[in-house]
Amino acid sequence: MIDDFRFGRITIIGDLLLDQYISGDVSRISPEAPVPVVLHDGLRCVPGGAANVAVNAAALGAQVHLVGLVGEDESAQRLKDSLNLWPTIQTDGIVSAPDWTTITKTRVVSGRQQIVRIDVEKLTPLSDTLQKRLMEEALRAIELSDVLVCSDYAKGVLTDEVLKVIIAAGRAKGIPVIVDPKRRTLDAYAGATLVTPNRSEAEQASGLSVRTDDDVLKVAEILSRQFGGDVLVTRSEDGMTLWQRDAPPLHVASRKSEVFDVSGAGDTVVATVAAVLSADQTLETAVVIATAAAALSVSKFGTATVSREELSRELLQEMPETGALVPVKQAARIVESWQRHGAKVVFTNGCFDLVHPGHVSLLQAAAREGDRLIVALNTDSSVSRLKGPTRPIQKEDARARVIGALRAVDLVVLFDDDTPLDVIRTLKPDILVKGADYTEDQVVGADVVKGYGGKVVLVDLVDGQSTTRLVKGMQSTPA
Repeated sequence: MIDDFRFGRITIIGDLLLDQYISGDVSRISPEAPVPVVLHDGLRCVPGGAANVAVNAAALGAQVHLVGLVGEDESAQRLKDSLNLWPTIQTDGIVSAPDWTTITKTRVVSGRQQIVRIDVEKLTPLSDTLQKRLMEEALRAIELSDVLVCSDYAKGVLTDEVLKVIIAAGRAKGIPVIVDPKRRTLDAYAGATLVTPNRSEAEQASGLSVRTDDDVLKVAEILSRQFGGDVLVTRSEDGMTLWQRDAPPLHVASRKSEVFDVSGAGDTVVATVAAVLSADQTLETAVVIATAAAALSVSKFGTATVSREELSRELLQEMPETGALVPVKQAARIVESWQRHGAKVVFTNGCFDLVHPGHVSLLQAAAREGDRLIVALNTDSSVSRLKGPTRPIQKEDARARVIGALRAVDLVVLFDDDTPLDVIRTLKPDILVKGADYTEDQVVGADVVKGYGGKVVLVDLVDGQSTTRLVKGMQSTPA
């Protein structure tokens, strides 16, 4: 699961914002004007914009090098103080300029109700000197990074020249380049690996409406032609759609949750996708995990982060856990879902005719190797061919029910061949487990699993435990 991911290093460059929340109680209306009177009781400052992407990535465990621009003002210091709470965020790439105003959004809230928002921003075109400093900081960070994120809030940091230089550097390094866009079209992001518009941004850039799954696929293809990469459209309550040039589209439904505040949810999505990619996971897995992260983000008030622990619990809740006997084709769909949620899937097989402590020990050891365990059982006819006409003692449905009831087992399938090779090829487990009475070259499917990057594990067996011995013992016991 995500608990075991080894996150890499991410460079994030873009518009840095400070989000402030002034909280207080409202008990009366002002006599001066028909507005509520807020009795001030606190001020909370949190990173916003590209800085919020950074803290979300750091909350998952990634190392972050943050590049951006702030003024020489009180808001800049508050922003840096809030970033310094995250030891895995490197902030020496933040450029300070006396003629720049740190962009600040101050919200006045009572309970969970936002009363008013006050924005402070004085945007001026970047000088050549400032652009050069930002590009230098970004290029220095990219050399050490596994993923590049451009967080564009259209506040002036990501100029055409800056984008051109840093995207080219990311491509030259061979790392994913992810852009969260705010342009009217996506042409300026040419060369990016993935762009992540929300529904309204996708509609604006394409000139088409996005209502159905078919709509979003048409729009994504148009957007891809503008910059040359893949497109992830975030669609609020309709989930997310990943359109790729070289793979089938992926629609991920949103997880139902109580929505308190959508502020920063897009930042959470981008940060999660970047973090998961930095852990050498697939883009499909990154999108599924990001969908879960977004659901957690909007359930919180204000600009917020999602921790690795929270996300892991959410992902576990989303994955089916039945221990049921299912057809192999259905199991393949379940395995694909598990793997896209970041789970490592373990596979083992056997007759499991009379379940004994040796079987239990094997299955417990197998389960410890990953996050989900599938047990493939020989059918009755397969057992008879292997063990003789007097076996099995228990029919396949009974054996499946017993095995599926064990806590270590998440799914059970049957196979009618003498070996589970075809099942292994269909399910594509991450880890193949057998008892240590085998050698790795004797394990059926070992070459298949290792061929796509999986591994084979041989676990110790309990001495003196076997179904054959139990049967012989029963046969020799006097009536």
